[in-house]
Amino acid sequence: MKKPQQAPWTTTTTINLENKTPKVAIILTLTLTLLTIIPFYLFPSPSVTSSSSSVQSASSTSPTNDEKTIVKMRDNKKCDIFRGEWVPNPRAPYYTNNTCWAIHDHQNCMKFGRPDTDFLKWRWKPDGCELPVFNPAQFLELVKGKSLAFLGDSVARNQMQSLICLLNRVSYGVDVSPTPDEKSTWWSYPTHNFTVANFWSPFLTKAEEADPNGPTMTGLFKLYLDEPDANWTSRIAEFDYVIVSAGHWFFRPTKYYELDRLVGCHYCLDPNITDLTMYYGYRMAFRTTFKTLYNLKGFKGMTFLRTFAPSHFENGEWNKGGDCVRKRPFRSNETRLEGINLELYMTQMEEFRAAEKEASKRGLKFRLLDTTEAMLMRPDGHPSRYGHPLNVNITMYNDCVHWCLPGPVDTWNDFLLHMLKMERGRPSASEQFHLSERMKRV
Repeated sequence: MKKPQQAPWTTTTTINLENKTPKVAIILTLTLTLLTIIPFYLFPSPSVTSSSSSVQSASSTSPTNDEKTIVKMRDNKKCDIFRGEWVPNPRAPYYTNNTCWAIHDHQNCMKFGRPDTDFLKWRWKPDGCELPVFNPAQFLELVKGKSLAFLGDSVARNQMQSLICLLNRVSYGVDVSPTPDEKSTWWSYPTHNFTVANFWSPFLTKAEEADPNGPTMTGLFKLYLDEPDANWTSRIAEFDYVIVSAGHWFFRPTKYYELDRLVGCHYCLDPNITDLTMYYGYRMAFRTTFKTLYNLKGFKGMTFLRTFAPSHFENGEWNKGGDCVRKRPFRSNETRLEGINLELYMTQMEEFRAAEKEASKRGLKFRLLDTTEAMLMRPDGHPSRYGHPLNVNITMYNDCVHWCLPGPVDTWNDFLLHMLKMERGRPSASEQFHLSERMKRV
């Protein structure tokens, strides 16, 4: 056998090895074998990973598709998950009115005969990145041993009911409500020691009904704008996450009190009282709520502002024949935030920005769950006339405020899960970019 040509610096070694050919052969064989095997242990092939479950556990050691998306979002500082378009999603919905008991009748569009189903088959696609669809198993792993509270009106409860329906795919909650009041309910998930609750507080602050009718037959309320509602302040400190929202109740006629003195009103139609507009009450309610949270003794939780979700009455006001009959979402270039919706949104953003700074000084986190733009583009997602039996012999108005379940409100929990995952590796570049960009417009 012809010997290989020797390099000058290997002469001595080669001569020694030639006298030990059997040992060299064995060593070379073992070396080649190890070099072949080791890469399979250090760098396993994707083709041999387990696929035994369609829902991958959050405790898996290999990166999930969702985690890869998060990495991409962190790398892409220009990705704002709250700006995008609605795109078709033939896999939706992920639950129905037959599989979820938490849907109230006024949101149960399928039960009351809504004929179209296309409104169910959309998902939110941010510009420049992807927003993973809600993964219930992953969510429960993230919130294991924690608690979540929704603070606000019936639209806040709308999101909690969506969350319960989504979680039903893997686990059922147990009613642990401290009171029989159906407006404020608590649910426990013993398998993960997780509790979710909603606190009914449509004005966020202390409120009293002064007249059940009022000038518009929707009631006249007294709002004590510098006093938070005791319905939530008495228990909120024990929660790890608090999602604050409010909106549509502020359209009702109200009288404003500060330091127990009447300071003005909104549409009270009293010539002796200054009309400060609804925006004043809205601003002060959020200011008081945020201030209460970051000053609340014992509260160490994370606060989310879920921004205003616009209604979609067309061809008339809510009590004058207005309805929402569109069958598909708007594109981003087909609508814009303006008028009352813009004013309410900007009021929230201004109060949130100020509160976030104060909270950070105290070591507390305030986060923005910005649903406004996405929901502005969903005029097709409301119950309209399909939130009640069609043959009832009473006056019923079309509902273009609440949202069908299942429906576009489920996306709020897509946002929520994504934000909780991002918290594991703060700071979130996408959220910081979003807030800074929005504040430039203030």
